[in-house]
Amino acid sequence: MVSPPDELSYRSVLRLPDVGRLVTASTVSRLAEQTFALAIVLYTLERFHSPALAGVVAFIAMAPGLVLSPIAGAVLDRLGAARAITVDLLASAVLVFALVVADRTDFSSSWLLIVVVGLYSLTSPLHLAGVRTLLPRLVPAHALPRVNALDTSTFAVVDVLGPVLAGGLFALTGSWVTLALIGGLYVVAAVLLVPLALRAAEQRAERPHLLREAASGLGYLLRHPTLRALAGSYSLYQVSWGVLVVAVPVTVQRELATADAAEVGTGLLWALVGVTAVVGALFVGRLESTNRERGWIMAGTLGTAVAIFPIAGLGGLVWLAVGLALVGLLSGLVDVGTLTLRQRRTDPDQLGRVLATSISANMSGLPLGSLIGGLVLAWSVPAAFAVGAAAAACSALVALLISRSS
Repeated sequence: MVSPPDELSYRSVLRLPDVGRLVTASTVSRLAEQTFALAIVLYTLERFHSPALAGVVAFIAMAPGLVLSPIAGAVLDRLGAARAITVDLLASAVLVFALVVADRTDFSSSWLLIVVVGLYSLTSPLHLAGVRTLLPRLVPAHALPRVNALDTSTFAVVDVLGPVLAGGLFALTGSWVTLALIGGLYVVAAVLLVPLALRAAEQRAERPHLLREAASGLGYLLRHPTLRALAGSYSLYQVSWGVLVVAVPVTVQRELATADAAEVGTGLLWALVGVTAVVGALFVGRLESTNRERGWIMAGTLGTAVAIFPIAGLGGLVWLAVGLALVGLLSGLVDVGTLTLRQRRTDPDQLGRVLATSISANMSGLPLGSLIGGLVLAWSVPAAFAVGAAAAACSALVALLISRSS
């Protein structure tokens, strides 16, 4: 069912007070984050000539923040979303600029790199969870799916642009200039959010100890049947994406004659996924969502299972492209449905902690899927796609546990 005519359009949503500013700042900061993810690996390889160290750095850039996400969520609820996001962005800018200074003064070392990147990881959950905590407070309830669709679509756009920007800047300007520009993007995003942070100076009641508050958020998530089912369902859904991360390039390499052609082909296929994901998210955001999110999640995950196998997994490049396009298109149902339902079913006072903890649980499925997919690929490419499809189908089954109403 499409939204009635009196529903806010996407343009109207962006014109609501502070929404356009927040979405713009979020897009800029996510672009910086995605660009940094590849640039720091390229920098490590250029500076230290060690693939092993590059792998460690890539892991450190993500893992500490995910592990400590419940604490980050407690900080988010305690500090306030707008201020927490601004702190995260400024801290990220300072740390990236620190890498630049260390490089230009020949003070850089592998241990310093690991420490700085680890510190960079610690505040990362504040940004993603903070944005998704703040958005429901800026829009009326009936506009929540649309603003979530806008938020989700920025991820798809940035997923395409980030690696392209990192590779292009690195090739044209060199490593330290690339890192400096990334730091500049963080500063721009932080400056955009300063007005929101200054207005968010409300008085807060005395709160319990930080670790106790973090444990409370984790306990709330585990006890809440809907949030628990959403976490399980979306983690399994991410396993299917993790399989695709390794299965797609292997399939393209087998189909194309040269390594250069395979790299270009893989990039084009993931760009196609990004484009269709934007289309899917923006379409879903126009639908009436109340009490329909559970059905969206189930339809999206079951459709994804079919798109991965047999469509993408049994044919050549054409069917692989068709399957991946469907995966991107259907991701809107899953992403917008999951985010909107989680926001509606969560106590607003717990939202920051719940979202930050959920991010950790959700992200765990991606590396697990890549690990499983890599092991299965050594035996059979179609079997790897079948495993990805099975994970998506299991995600739909877990979604059955979600109650139909709050």
